[in-house]
Amino acid sequence: MKIVIAGGTGLVGSALTKHFLQHGHTVAILTRNANKPKHDPNLSYIEWMKTDSYPEHEVEGADAVINLAGVSLNSGRWTEERKKAILSSRLETTTEIVRILGTLKQKPSVYINASAVGYYGTSLTDTFTDYSASSGDDFLAQTVKAWEQAAMQAENIGIRTVLARFGIVLDRNKGALPTMVLPYKLFAGGTLGSGKQWVSWIHIQDLVHILAFVIEHKDIEGPLNVTTPHPIRMKEMGKAIARAIHRPHWLPAPSFALKIVLGDMSLMVLEGQKVIPQKLGEHHYNFAYNNIDEALKDLL
Repeated sequence: MKIVIAGGTGLVGSALTKHFLQHGHTVAILTRNANKPKHDPNLSYIEWMKTDSYPEHEVEGADAVINLAGVSLNSGRWTEERKKAILSSRLETTTEIVRILGTLKQKPSVYINASAVGYYGTSLTDTFTDYSASSGDDFLAQTVKAWEQAAMQAENIGIRTVLARFGIVLDRNKGALPTMVLPYKLFAGGTLGSGKQWVSWIHIQDLVHILAFVIEHKDIEGPLNVTTPHPIRMKEMGKAIARAIHRPHWLPAPSFALKIVLGDMSLMVLEGQKVIPQKLGEHHYNFAYNNIDEALKDLL
């Protein structure tokens, strides 16, 4: 297969690229800088988002297109300027992808748009499945809602569209986990905020396998929760990290201090949502890492 990935050099994109190349597929990465070294003959770079670039010519013939592009949510304090960048970067790239898809003579069989479980808003008591229709009203929820609305335009041109709502992605080198682990390594780890907030998580290996699973299963479409079936409370996450690296779990980080340091971005740490991947269960996806202790043992 020929698989085109936007945002292919980040945490998820790098893992996906490695997986698809190892399985004999060709991967083309949409990037603003196409002059990058190629470490595999089946890997190529396509320049886009420039006035003089015409990526549609090289995207032609793609079997699947995956959009991971956008300013990282973890790239700094959520100032008003940062919020605008987070939203606009997602809308601009998604709109451009839909435009490209509309020009293709041979349409890909699937368009997967990365999204986030932040769509549902936050709650200590509610449980959200792929079929939960209402969205939250905070900044992240409204950003995801607008992003998904732009992505669903691909459905109007006859392409199966999947809104892959990622939970907290656990990876040993990048993303949230190294940041969460660092205080424990320094013997200063403890509960963040109340500890009652939900953490809906996914091991990077399962995330990659799920997106490959989606490409193969042509009856999966629309919202898809990419999380394990076993979300946990933040306090339990901290204790699991402590067990995994044999460190104490004792120094709490109060909510007011995190809000001062992180601003609105503290929402991602102090609030959460209990998310269940019902569609993956219905399609009998077999998780490699269902249990947080097993996942952390592999990663740490």
